[in-house]
Amino acid sequence: MTGVIARFGVLGVFLLMVPESACIPVPSEVTLLFSGFAVDQGWMSFALAVLAATAGNLVGSLIAYGAGATGRVQRVPFVGAVLARSDGLFERHGARAVFIARLLPLARTFVSLPAGARRTPVLPFILLTTAGCALWALAFVLTGMLAGSAWAAVSSLVGHVLLGVGLLVLTAGLLCRRPQR
Repeated sequence: MTGVIARFGVLGVFLLMVPESACIPVPSEVTLLFSGFAVDQGWMSFALAVLAATAGNLVGSLIAYGAGATGRVQRVPFVGAVLARSDGLFERHGARAVFIARLLPLARTFVSLPAGARRTPVLPFILLTTAGCALWALAFVLTGMLAGSAWAAVSSLVGHVLLGVGLLVLTAGLLCRRPQR
């Protein structure tokens, strides 16, 4: 991932953030922390890094929203579970659930599916997604800037933590999906 950003700059940031919001769990934290490092090193501007990340998230989110709106993705076991568990959040918070989820790891990657399935109005979806993704990008790019030359240690730690969390979530999902006897 860091090679994509080093080679393509803000376009690389955009390209890495699209799949992250299109339900392909590319760790945005690593992308954004490295973007902050690039800002610290003078390779890209802070504003463009945040803008590219936010735009990439919005494009990926609209793809996932469309997939959720088709009704076809509900047949995929994991997606069906995500949609079922998101109902309570949407019942309590309505469209604001999109903004809330954009600030939470993992939830931010998948919230567009239930938003599309529930037919959340597109304009509020876009506005809430943009606001939440911009805050997420701002926080992580700024953290990457502050980490500066400590990037190698930070990226290694974040990568290991995210891998562990991903494996735990996958394992829990598989265990919950087993038929009861």
